[in-house]
Amino acid sequence: MTTNEQFHLPAGSTGRGSYETIIDPGAREGWVHTGLRVLALAPGDSEVVTANGVEAMIVPLNGGCEVSVGGETHALRGREDVFASATDVLYVPVGSQLTIASAGGGRFALATAVATGNHPVALIRAEDVPVEIRGGGTMTRKVRNFGTVGVFDQMDSLIACEVITPGGNWSSYPAHKHDETIDDGEHRESELEEIYYYEIQPAPGGTPGFGFHQTTASDDDKPIDVLTEVRSGDAVLVPHGWHGPCAAAPGHDMYYLNVMAGPEAERAWNITDHPEQTWVRGTWETAGIDPRLEGETR
Repeated sequence: MTTNEQFHLPAGSTGRGSYETIIDPGAREGWVHTGLRVLALAPGDSEVVTANGVEAMIVPLNGGCEVSVGGETHALRGREDVFASATDVLYVPVGSQLTIASAGGGRFALATAVATGNHPVALIRAEDVPVEIRGGGTMTRKVRNFGTVGVFDQMDSLIACEVITPGGNWSSYPAHKHDETIDDGEHRESELEEIYYYEIQPAPGGTPGFGFHQTTASDDDKPIDVLTEVRSGDAVLVPHGWHGPCAAAPGHDMYYLNVMAGPEAERAWNITDHPEQTWVRGTWETAGIDPRLEGETR
């Protein structure tokens, strides 16, 4: 049986140099397709990055930056923090060499996936990011779909989005999986690895917040059993299995950045609900939208 420690990576545990988090595809056993780096820059600092074998999206977590790539410089306006708003995002293709510079300092996520195709650099402005309200009642959450299928498709395999779950609510619920290829005419599922990168809103007095993440086995031959407390800067790897629910402690809004990719030629996100939990989808309309998130779609 696998343990929490194999897949729950606490804040700072994988960092090195200017990077608070380093998760690279192929750098750990059984982890093949996806990656995430969180770069922390002091005011006036810069970092040169080479996207060897991967395509990437640069996602400001707090602060803004300028990214120079292919002879052009793109200004990402950033944000105060992940709870404040969506952000400008930049896509760069496989093999790019880029310089990330920040006059005011900040923290910047580099979501990556193994790729071979050459696509153009693309700047996605915050006001153009579709915002979806998903769920109902205490299962309501907000999804910023800057890099999902059908929203931005000019890339090989990377799928990325960010989710805000208000304090006390449940997210990634019903639990679901995408760990095998199914296409039987009635149901489709896509094989995808997934990274959850968490930030949790602190208490008014500044004490840290927390939440919970669960992943369980979908196949007796692929055991996994993760139920862990998550805090800001933590990452959880989902190589397979039912993942969710994720629960935000009351009083502490939860953010997670999802990074997905897999071996299939088609870039797709098709899931299977946990059969014991799929019924909750039928309760959302009656429960209504959590009033904290009303009016947030675009």
